[in-house]
Amino acid sequence: MDWDWLVLLDAHDYTIAREVILRGVAAVFLLAFLSTFCQFPALLGDRGLLPARVFIGRTSARWSPSLFRWRRTPYSDRLLRIVCGLGMALAASVVVGLPQAGPAWAPIPVFLAMWGLYLSIVSIGQRFYGFGWESMLLEAGFVVGFLGSHEVAPPLLILLFLRWLMFRLEFGAGMIKMRGDSSWRDLTAMNHHHQTQPMPNPISRWAHLKPQWWHKAETLGSHIIQLGMPWLLFLPQPIASFAAGLIIVSQLALVITGNYAWLNWLTIILAFCGISDSFLRWLGGGPFPGWGWEGLLGDGTATGAPSGPSPLWWLILTTGVFLVLVSLSRRPLLNLFSSHQLMNASFNRWHLVNAYGAFGSMSEQRREVIIEGTLSERPQEEDWHAFEFKGKPGDVSRMPRQFAPYHLRLDWMMWFLALGDWGEEWFVRLLRKLLSGDPAVRRLLRIDPFDGRAPTMIRVRVFDYRFSTKEEKRETGQWWVREEIGILVPPRRHL
Repeated sequence: MDWDWLVLLDAHDYTIAREVILRGVAAVFLLAFLSTFCQFPALLGDRGLLPARVFIGRTSARWSPSLFRWRRTPYSDRLLRIVCGLGMALAASVVVGLPQAGPAWAPIPVFLAMWGLYLSIVSIGQRFYGFGWESMLLEAGFVVGFLGSHEVAPPLLILLFLRWLMFRLEFGAGMIKMRGDSSWRDLTAMNHHHQTQPMPNPISRWAHLKPQWWHKAETLGSHIIQLGMPWLLFLPQPIASFAAGLIIVSQLALVITGNYAWLNWLTIILAFCGISDSFLRWLGGGPFPGWGWEGLLGDGTATGAPSGPSPLWWLILTTGVFLVLVSLSRRPLLNLFSSHQLMNASFNRWHLVNAYGAFGSMSEQRREVIIEGTLSERPQEEDWHAFEFKGKPGDVSRMPRQFAPYHLRLDWMMWFLALGDWGEEWFVRLLRKLLSGDPAVRRLLRIDPFDGRAPTMIRVRVFDYRFSTKEEKRETGQWWVREEIGILVPPRRHL
Protein backbone atom coordinates (compact mmCIF):
# COMPACT_ATOMS: atom_id res chain seq x y z
CA MET A 1 0.00 0.00 0.00
CA ASP A 2 1.25 3.45 -0.88
CA TRP A 3 1.54 5.57 2.28
CA ASP A 4 3.17 8.58 0.61
CA TRP A 5 0.09 10.72 1.23
CA LEU A 6 0.86 10.61 4.97
CA VAL A 7 3.55 13.22 4.39
CA LEU A 8 0.68 15.72 4.32
CA LEU A 9 0.28 15.10 8.07
CA ASP A 10 3.68 16.71 8.71
CA ALA A 11 3.91 20.48 9.21
CA HIS A 12 7.59 21.15 8.58
CA ASP A 13 7.15 24.93 8.64
CA TYR A 14 6.26 25.05 12.35
CA THR A 15 9.45 24.03 14.13
CA ILE A 16 9.85 27.42 15.81
CA ALA A 17 6.20 27.38 16.87
CA ARG A 18 6.67 23.92 18.37
CA GLU A 19 9.67 25.07 20.38
CA VAL A 20 7.84 28.15 21.68
CA ILE A 21 4.78 26.10 22.63
CA LEU A 22 6.66 23.26 24.34
CA ARG A 23 8.97 25.48 26.36
CA GLY A 24 6.30 28.10 27.01
CA VAL A 25 3.64 25.72 28.31
CA ALA A 26 6.28 24.02 30.46
CA ALA A 27 7.28 27.40 31.91
CA VAL A 28 3.65 28.06 32.83
CA PHE A 29 3.45 24.64 34.47
CA LEU A 30 6.56 25.50 36.48
CA LEU A 31 4.90 28.71 37.66
CA ALA A 32 1.65 26.91 38.47
CA PHE A 33 3.42 24.29 40.58
CA LEU A 34 5.45 27.02 42.31
CA SER A 35 2.26 28.95 43.12
CA THR A 36 0.73 25.77 44.53
CA PHE A 37 3.84 24.96 46.57
CA CYS A 38 3.73 28.39 48.21
CA GLN A 39 -0.02 28.84 48.70
CA PHE A 40 -1.88 25.52 48.75
CA PRO A 41 -1.03 24.49 52.36
CA ALA A 42 -2.36 27.75 53.82
CA LEU A 43 -5.47 27.75 51.63
CA LEU A 44 -6.34 24.06 51.32
CA GLY A 45 -3.87 22.14 53.45
CA ASP A 46 -4.39 20.27 56.70
CA ARG A 47 -4.93 23.57 58.54
CA GLY A 48 -6.19 25.52 55.53
CA LEU A 49 -9.31 27.55 54.85
CA LEU A 50 -10.98 24.72 52.90
CA PRO A 51 -9.05 21.58 53.90
CA ALA A 52 -8.53 19.25 50.94
CA ARG A 53 -8.71 16.20 53.18
CA VAL A 54 -12.31 17.05 54.10
CA PHE A 55 -13.23 17.63 50.45
CA ILE A 56 -11.71 14.28 49.45
CA GLY A 57 -13.70 12.54 52.16
CA ARG A 58 -17.05 13.81 50.91
CA THR A 59 -16.48 13.49 47.15
CA SER A 60 -15.58 10.72 44.73
CA ALA A 61 -12.95 10.24 42.05
CA ARG A 62 -15.68 10.09 39.44
CA TRP A 63 -15.71 13.87 39.05
CA SER A 64 -12.55 14.88 40.85
CA PRO A 65 -9.79 12.35 40.02
CA SER A 66 -6.65 12.88 42.03
CA LEU A 67 -3.52 10.97 43.02
CA PHE A 68 -4.18 12.16 46.56
CA ARG A 69 -7.07 9.69 46.77
CA TRP A 70 -4.86 6.65 46.30
CA ARG A 71 -3.59 6.43 49.86
CA ARG A 72 -4.97 5.45 53.25
CA THR A 73 -4.12 8.99 54.36
CA PRO A 74 -5.34 10.79 51.24
CA TYR A 75 -3.63 14.14 51.66
CA SER A 76 -0.74 15.71 53.52
CA ASP A 77 1.06 19.01 53.05
CA ARG A 78 4.32 17.08 52.70
CA LEU A 79 2.97 14.97 49.84
CA LEU A 80 1.58 18.10 48.17
CA ARG A 81 5.03 19.71 48.21
CA ILE A 82 6.63 16.55 46.82
CA VAL A 83 4.13 16.58 43.94
CA CYS A 84 4.89 20.25 43.27
CA GLY A 85 8.63 19.64 43.40
CA LEU A 86 8.36 16.79 40.89
CA GLY A 87 6.15 18.92 38.64
CA MET A 88 8.63 21.80 38.70
CA ALA A 89 11.52 19.45 37.86
CA LEU A 90 9.64 18.01 34.88
CA ALA A 91 8.71 21.48 33.67
CA ALA A 92 12.29 22.72 34.00
CA SER A 93 13.54 19.80 31.90
CA VAL A 94 11.35 20.96 28.99
CA VAL A 95 12.27 24.61 29.43
CA VAL A 96 15.96 23.72 28.97
CA GLY A 97 15.10 21.38 26.09
CA LEU A 98 15.96 17.88 27.37
CA PRO A 99 12.93 15.88 26.09
CA GLN A 100 13.03 17.73 22.76
CA ALA A 101 16.51 16.31 22.13
CA GLY A 102 15.30 12.73 22.55
CA PRO A 103 13.18 10.38 20.42
CA ALA A 104 9.92 11.57 18.91
CA TRP A 105 7.82 10.32 21.83
CA ALA A 106 10.04 11.75 24.61
CA PRO A 107 7.98 14.92 25.36
CA ILE A 108 4.74 12.89 25.69
CA PRO A 109 5.33 11.18 29.07
CA VAL A 110 6.81 14.38 30.51
CA PHE A 111 3.76 16.48 29.64
CA LEU A 112 1.29 13.74 30.57
CA ALA A 113 2.99 13.48 33.96
CA MET A 114 2.71 17.25 34.50
CA TRP A 115 -0.92 17.11 33.37
CA GLY A 116 -1.69 14.25 35.77
CA LEU A 117 0.04 15.87 38.72
CA TYR A 118 -1.62 19.24 38.18
CA LEU A 119 -5.01 17.62 37.53
CA SER A 120 -4.63 15.95 40.93
CA ILE A 121 -4.22 19.40 42.48
CA VAL A 122 -6.98 21.19 40.55
CA SER A 123 -9.45 18.38 41.27
CA ILE A 124 -9.21 18.99 45.02
CA GLY A 125 -8.55 22.74 44.83
CA GLN A 126 -12.22 23.74 45.13
CA ARG A 127 -12.93 27.48 44.84
CA PHE A 128 -9.26 28.43 44.87
CA TYR A 129 -8.64 26.43 41.68
CA GLY A 130 -11.89 27.23 39.90
CA PHE A 131 -10.35 29.58 37.34
CA GLY A 132 -10.61 29.10 33.60
CA TRP A 133 -6.86 29.22 33.09
CA GLU A 134 -6.45 26.11 35.26
CA SER A 135 -8.51 24.10 32.76
CA MET A 136 -6.74 25.83 29.89
CA LEU A 137 -3.33 24.79 31.21
CA LEU A 138 -4.53 21.22 31.73
CA GLU A 139 -5.95 20.95 28.21
CA ALA A 140 -2.81 22.43 26.67
CA GLY A 141 -0.56 20.28 28.84
CA PHE A 142 -2.27 17.10 27.68
CA VAL A 143 -2.02 18.02 24.00
CA VAL A 144 1.32 19.73 23.39
CA GLY A 145 3.52 16.75 24.23
CA PHE A 146 2.23 15.18 21.02
CA LEU A 147 4.02 17.89 19.03
CA GLY A 148 7.02 15.58 19.38
CA SER A 149 10.75 16.10 19.61
CA HIS A 150 13.22 17.45 17.06
CA GLU A 151 13.40 13.96 15.55
CA VAL A 152 10.12 14.45 13.67
CA ALA A 153 8.25 17.28 12.00
CA PRO A 154 5.47 18.89 14.04
CA PRO A 155 2.19 16.99 13.46
CA LEU A 156 -0.28 19.03 11.43
CA LEU A 157 -3.35 17.59 13.20
CA ILE A 158 -2.04 18.51 16.66
CA LEU A 159 -1.44 22.06 15.46
CA LEU A 160 -4.97 22.16 14.06
CA PHE A 161 -6.37 21.03 17.41
CA LEU A 162 -4.43 23.79 19.17
CA ARG A 163 -6.07 26.24 16.76
CA TRP A 164 -9.43 24.78 17.76
CA LEU A 165 -8.44 25.43 21.39
CA MET A 166 -7.59 29.02 20.45
CA PHE A 167 -10.93 29.33 18.65
CA ARG A 168 -12.88 28.20 21.71
CA LEU A 169 -10.85 30.54 23.92
CA GLU A 170 -11.08 33.71 21.83
CA PHE A 171 -14.43 33.29 20.06
CA GLY A 172 -15.99 31.96 23.26
CA ALA A 173 -14.78 35.05 25.14
CA GLY A 174 -16.16 37.32 22.43
CA MET A 175 -19.57 35.65 22.35
CA ILE A 176 -19.99 35.61 26.14
CA LYS A 177 -19.36 39.37 26.12
CA MET A 178 -21.88 40.07 23.36
CA ARG A 179 -24.51 37.91 25.03
CA GLY A 180 -23.82 38.89 28.61
CA ASP A 181 -23.69 42.67 28.94
CA SER A 182 -25.10 45.56 26.90
CA SER A 183 -21.99 47.63 27.70
CA TRP A 184 -20.02 45.42 25.30
CA ARG A 185 -22.61 46.00 22.59
CA ASP A 186 -22.74 49.79 23.00
CA LEU A 187 -18.94 49.98 23.29
CA THR A 188 -18.86 51.39 26.84
CA ALA A 189 -17.42 48.32 28.64
CA MET A 190 -13.85 49.59 28.70
CA ASN A 191 -14.99 52.81 30.40
CA HIS A 192 -14.95 50.77 33.61
CA HIS A 193 -12.81 47.70 33.00
CA HIS A 194 -9.36 49.01 33.89
CA GLN A 195 -10.68 50.31 37.21
CA THR A 196 -12.89 47.37 38.17
CA GLN A 197 -10.75 44.45 36.92
CA PRO A 198 -9.79 41.95 39.63
CA MET A 199 -6.22 43.12 40.17
CA PRO A 200 -5.05 46.38 38.54
CA ASN A 201 -1.36 46.91 37.82
CA PRO A 202 0.80 50.10 37.61
CA ILE A 203 -0.50 50.97 34.12
CA SER A 204 -4.21 50.40 34.85
CA ARG A 205 -4.88 53.90 36.18
CA TRP A 206 -3.23 55.48 33.11
CA ALA A 207 -5.40 53.31 30.86
CA HIS A 208 -8.57 54.13 32.83
CA LEU A 209 -8.02 57.88 32.53
CA LYS A 210 -7.88 57.76 28.73
CA PRO A 211 -10.67 59.63 26.87
CA GLN A 212 -14.01 58.14 25.83
CA TRP A 213 -13.00 57.60 22.22
CA TRP A 214 -9.99 55.57 23.37
CA HIS A 215 -12.18 53.22 25.41
CA LYS A 216 -14.64 52.77 22.55
CA ALA A 217 -11.72 51.88 20.27
CA GLU A 218 -10.50 49.35 22.86
CA THR A 219 -13.92 47.72 23.03
CA LEU A 220 -14.33 47.62 19.26
CA GLY A 221 -10.83 46.23 18.86
CA SER A 222 -11.61 43.50 21.36
CA HIS A 223 -14.66 42.46 19.32
CA ILE A 224 -12.72 42.43 16.05
CA ILE A 225 -9.94 40.29 17.52
CA GLN A 226 -12.09 37.84 19.48
CA LEU A 227 -14.96 37.42 17.03
CA GLY A 228 -13.01 37.66 13.77
CA MET A 229 -9.42 36.48 14.09
CA PRO A 230 -10.16 32.93 15.39
CA TRP A 231 -11.86 32.06 12.10
CA LEU A 232 -8.80 33.15 10.14
CA LEU A 233 -6.57 30.72 12.03
CA PHE A 234 -7.94 27.95 9.79
CA LEU A 235 -7.14 29.74 6.52
CA PRO A 236 -3.94 29.32 4.43
CA GLN A 237 -0.70 31.07 5.27
CA PRO A 238 0.18 33.85 5.72
CA ILE A 239 -3.41 34.76 6.71
CA ALA A 240 -3.30 32.44 9.72
CA SER A 241 -0.02 33.98 10.87
CA PHE A 242 -1.40 37.52 10.61
CA ALA A 243 -4.48 36.46 12.62
CA ALA A 244 -2.38 34.78 15.30
CA GLY A 245 -0.11 37.83 15.42
CA LEU A 246 -3.06 40.15 16.06
CA ILE A 247 -4.27 37.87 18.85
CA ILE A 248 -0.80 38.05 20.40
CA VAL A 249 -0.76 41.85 20.18
CA SER A 250 -4.17 42.04 21.90
CA GLN A 251 -2.97 39.76 24.68
CA LEU A 252 0.16 41.84 25.18
CA ALA A 253 -2.10 44.87 25.69
CA LEU A 254 -3.85 42.97 28.48
CA VAL A 255 -0.50 41.99 29.98
CA ILE A 256 0.54 45.65 30.06
CA THR A 257 -2.66 46.88 31.73
CA GLY A 258 -3.63 44.17 34.19
CA ASN A 259 -2.87 41.08 36.30
CA TYR A 260 -4.62 37.97 34.96
CA ALA A 261 -2.29 35.31 36.34
CA TRP A 262 -0.92 33.28 33.40
CA LEU A 263 -4.04 33.53 31.20
CA ASN A 264 -2.61 36.06 28.74
CA TRP A 265 0.86 34.53 28.59
CA LEU A 266 -0.52 31.05 27.96
CA THR A 267 -2.75 32.46 25.21
CA ILE A 268 0.26 34.16 23.60
CA ILE A 269 2.24 30.92 23.73
CA LEU A 270 -0.55 28.82 22.21
CA ALA A 271 -1.25 31.42 19.51
CA PHE A 272 2.07 30.42 17.96
CA CYS A 273 0.27 27.33 16.63
CA GLY A 274 -0.86 29.61 13.80
CA ILE A 275 2.51 31.22 13.04
CA SER A 276 4.76 29.55 10.48
CA ASP A 277 8.55 29.63 10.37
CA SER A 278 8.35 31.34 6.98
CA PHE A 279 6.29 34.16 8.47
CA LEU A 280 8.77 34.64 11.30
CA ARG A 281 11.65 34.72 8.82
CA TRP A 282 9.77 37.40 6.86
CA LEU A 283 9.42 39.46 10.05
CA GLY A 284 13.18 39.15 10.39
CA GLY A 285 13.78 40.50 6.90
CA GLY A 286 13.37 37.39 4.78
CA PRO A 287 11.20 36.92 1.66
CA PHE A 288 7.45 37.29 2.00
CA PRO A 289 5.88 33.83 2.62
CA GLY A 290 3.99 32.35 -0.32
CA TRP A 291 0.23 32.37 -0.42
CA GLY A 292 -1.69 29.09 -0.42
CA TRP A 293 -2.22 25.89 1.48
CA GLU A 294 1.32 24.74 0.77
CA GLY A 295 2.46 27.42 3.22
CA LEU A 296 0.90 25.34 5.98
CA LEU A 297 3.36 22.53 5.40
CA GLY A 298 6.67 23.72 3.97
CA ASP A 299 9.66 21.48 3.37
CA GLY A 300 11.61 22.20 6.55
CA THR A 301 14.87 22.75 4.73
CA ALA A 302 15.34 26.30 6.00
CA THR A 303 14.86 25.42 9.66
CA GLY A 304 16.86 22.23 10.05
CA ALA A 305 13.72 20.14 10.60
CA PRO A 306 13.58 16.62 9.16
CA SER A 307 12.65 16.97 5.49
CA GLY A 308 11.43 13.40 5.08
CA PRO A 309 8.12 11.94 6.27
CA SER A 310 7.65 11.05 9.93
CA PRO A 311 7.49 7.36 10.90
CA LEU A 312 4.17 5.65 10.26
CA TRP A 313 3.71 4.75 13.93
CA TRP A 314 4.10 8.42 14.90
CA LEU A 315 1.52 9.60 12.36
CA ILE A 316 -0.94 6.92 13.49
CA LEU A 317 -0.43 7.90 17.15
CA THR A 318 -0.94 11.62 16.63
CA THR A 319 -3.91 11.03 14.33
CA GLY A 320 -5.51 8.82 16.97
CA VAL A 321 -5.03 11.45 19.67
CA PHE A 322 -6.51 14.09 17.37
CA LEU A 323 -9.59 11.94 16.68
CA VAL A 324 -10.15 11.27 20.38
CA LEU A 325 -9.98 14.99 21.16
CA VAL A 326 -12.31 15.81 18.26
CA SER A 327 -14.80 13.28 19.61
CA LEU A 328 -14.87 15.28 22.87
CA SER A 329 -15.58 18.52 21.00
CA ARG A 330 -19.31 18.14 20.37
CA ARG A 331 -20.55 19.77 23.59
CA PRO A 332 -18.01 22.62 23.54
CA LEU A 333 -18.97 23.32 19.91
CA LEU A 334 -22.68 23.44 20.73
CA ASN A 335 -21.91 25.64 23.74
CA LEU A 336 -20.25 28.29 21.56
CA PHE A 337 -23.48 28.88 19.65
CA SER A 338 -25.92 28.35 22.52
CA SER A 339 -27.98 31.20 23.94
CA HIS A 340 -27.20 29.66 27.35
CA GLN A 341 -23.45 29.61 26.73
CA LEU A 342 -21.36 28.39 29.65
CA MET A 343 -18.16 30.24 30.54
CA ASN A 344 -15.03 28.48 31.82
CA ALA A 345 -16.70 25.07 32.01
CA SER A 346 -15.23 21.58 31.84
CA PHE A 347 -17.38 18.92 30.20
CA ASN A 348 -15.40 16.00 31.58
CA ARG A 349 -13.38 15.23 34.68
CA TRP A 350 -10.10 15.28 32.77
CA HIS A 351 -10.46 18.98 31.80
CA LEU A 352 -10.04 18.23 28.10
CA VAL A 353 -11.76 20.30 25.37
CA ASN A 354 -13.26 22.91 27.68
CA ALA A 355 -15.36 26.05 27.26
CA TYR A 356 -13.66 29.36 27.94
CA GLY A 357 -14.56 33.03 28.31
CA ALA A 358 -14.18 36.04 30.56
CA PHE A 359 -16.02 39.19 31.67
CA GLY A 360 -19.44 38.19 30.40
CA SER A 361 -20.75 40.95 32.65
CA MET A 362 -18.95 44.18 33.42
CA SER A 363 -18.87 45.77 36.88
CA GLU A 364 -19.19 49.55 36.96
CA GLN A 365 -18.35 49.85 40.66
CA ARG A 366 -15.26 48.65 42.46
CA ARG A 367 -15.91 47.43 45.97
CA GLU A 368 -13.14 46.35 48.30
CA VAL A 369 -13.44 44.33 51.49
CA ILE A 370 -11.05 45.75 54.09
CA ILE A 371 -10.20 43.58 57.11
CA GLU A 372 -8.98 45.44 60.19
CA GLY A 373 -7.82 44.43 63.65
CA THR A 374 -6.88 46.10 66.90
CA LEU A 375 -4.84 45.27 70.00
CA SER A 376 -6.86 47.64 72.16
CA GLU A 377 -9.55 46.46 74.55
CA ARG A 378 -11.52 49.69 74.02
CA PRO A 379 -10.42 50.77 70.55
CA GLN A 380 -10.78 54.24 69.16
CA GLU A 381 -10.88 54.72 65.38
CA GLU A 382 -7.12 55.30 65.21
CA ASP A 383 -6.49 51.95 66.95
CA TRP A 384 -7.78 49.92 64.00
CA HIS A 385 -5.21 48.78 61.44
CA ALA A 386 -5.77 47.01 58.11
CA PHE A 387 -4.37 43.69 56.99
CA GLU A 388 -2.92 44.54 53.57
CA PHE A 389 -3.02 42.04 50.71
CA LYS A 390 -0.24 41.73 48.14
CA GLY A 391 -2.20 42.42 44.99
CA LYS A 392 -5.67 43.75 45.66
CA PRO A 393 -6.19 47.46 46.45
CA GLY A 394 -6.15 48.51 50.08
CA ASP A 395 -3.89 51.42 51.05
CA VAL A 396 -5.07 54.29 48.82
CA SER A 397 -1.52 55.69 48.59
CA ARG A 398 0.02 52.47 47.29
CA MET A 399 0.66 52.04 43.58
CA PRO A 400 -0.82 48.77 42.24
CA ARG A 401 1.89 46.20 41.60
CA GLN A 402 2.61 43.75 38.79
CA PHE A 403 2.29 40.10 39.84
CA ALA A 404 1.12 38.23 36.75
CA PRO A 405 1.88 35.64 35.52
CA TYR A 406 2.17 34.58 39.18
CA HIS A 407 -1.26 33.78 40.60
CA LEU A 408 -2.28 35.34 43.95
CA ARG A 409 -5.25 33.08 44.69
CA LEU A 410 -6.44 34.64 47.95
CA ASP A 411 -6.37 38.15 46.44
CA TRP A 412 -8.48 36.98 43.49
CA MET A 413 -11.02 35.37 45.80
CA MET A 414 -11.30 38.61 47.75
CA TRP A 415 -12.33 40.32 44.50
CA PHE A 416 -15.09 37.77 43.95
CA LEU A 417 -16.15 38.19 47.58
CA ALA A 418 -16.59 41.94 47.06
CA LEU A 419 -19.01 41.23 44.20
CA GLY A 420 -21.48 39.95 46.78
CA ASP A 421 -20.51 36.42 47.87
CA TRP A 422 -20.47 37.55 51.51
CA GLY A 423 -21.30 34.21 53.13
CA GLU A 424 -18.35 32.23 51.77
CA GLU A 425 -17.16 29.55 54.20
CA TRP A 426 -13.51 30.20 53.42
CA PHE A 427 -13.88 33.90 54.30
CA VAL A 428 -15.27 33.16 57.76
CA ARG A 429 -12.33 30.82 58.36
CA LEU A 430 -9.93 33.47 57.08
CA LEU A 431 -11.24 35.92 59.68
CA ARG A 432 -10.90 33.29 62.42
CA LYS A 433 -7.30 32.59 61.46
CA LEU A 434 -6.42 36.28 61.35
CA LEU A 435 -8.06 36.70 64.75
CA SER A 436 -6.00 33.81 66.14
CA GLY A 437 -2.72 35.03 64.62
CA ASP A 438 -2.31 32.04 62.27
CA PRO A 439 1.20 32.36 60.73
CA ALA A 440 0.51 30.43 57.50
CA VAL A 441 -2.34 32.71 56.42
CA ARG A 442 -0.43 35.83 57.39
CA ARG A 443 2.43 34.83 55.08
CA LEU A 444 -0.03 35.24 52.20
CA LEU A 445 -0.47 38.91 53.12
CA ARG A 446 1.73 41.90 52.33
CA ILE A 447 1.38 43.54 55.73
CA ASP A 448 0.48 42.04 59.09
CA PRO A 449 0.07 45.19 61.21
CA PHE A 450 0.55 43.19 64.42
CA ASP A 451 3.75 41.28 63.57
CA GLY A 452 2.24 37.89 64.34
CA ARG A 453 0.39 38.88 67.51
CA ALA A 454 -3.28 37.96 67.69
CA PRO A 455 -5.57 41.02 67.69
CA THR A 456 -8.12 41.40 70.44
CA MET A 457 -10.84 42.22 67.93
CA ILE A 458 -11.44 42.18 64.20
CA ARG A 459 -13.87 43.98 61.90
CA VAL A 460 -14.62 44.12 58.18
CA ARG A 461 -15.63 47.21 56.25
CA VAL A 462 -16.68 47.61 52.60
CA PHE A 463 -15.55 50.58 50.52
CA ASP A 464 -16.22 51.91 47.06
CA TYR A 465 -12.88 52.48 45.29
CA ARG A 466 -12.08 54.49 42.19
CA PHE A 467 -8.86 55.71 40.62
CA SER A 468 -7.92 59.25 41.56
CA THR A 469 -8.08 61.87 38.82
CA LYS A 470 -4.92 63.64 37.67
CA GLU A 471 -5.79 66.61 39.87
CA GLU A 472 -6.48 64.44 42.93
CA LYS A 473 -3.25 62.52 42.42
CA ARG A 474 -1.29 65.75 42.14
CA GLU A 475 -2.81 67.17 45.34
CA THR A 476 -2.82 64.08 47.58
CA GLY A 477 -0.40 61.60 46.03
CA GLN A 478 -3.11 58.95 46.30
CA TRP A 479 -3.72 56.36 43.59
CA TRP A 480 -7.22 55.63 44.86
CA VAL A 481 -10.15 57.53 46.30
CA ARG A 482 -12.47 55.52 48.52
CA GLU A 483 -15.78 55.96 50.28
CA GLU A 484 -17.12 53.67 52.97
CA ILE A 485 -20.29 51.80 52.05
CA GLY A 486 -20.89 49.97 55.31
CA ILE A 487 -19.82 47.43 57.91
CA LEU A 488 -19.79 43.80 56.78
CA VAL A 489 -18.62 42.35 60.10
CA PRO A 490 -18.88 44.55 63.21
CA PRO A 491 -16.08 44.38 65.82
CA ARG A 492 -15.81 40.81 67.09
CA ARG A 493 -13.65 38.99 69.61
CA HIS A 494 -14.77 35.58 68.40
CA LEU A 495 -16.22 34.21 65.15
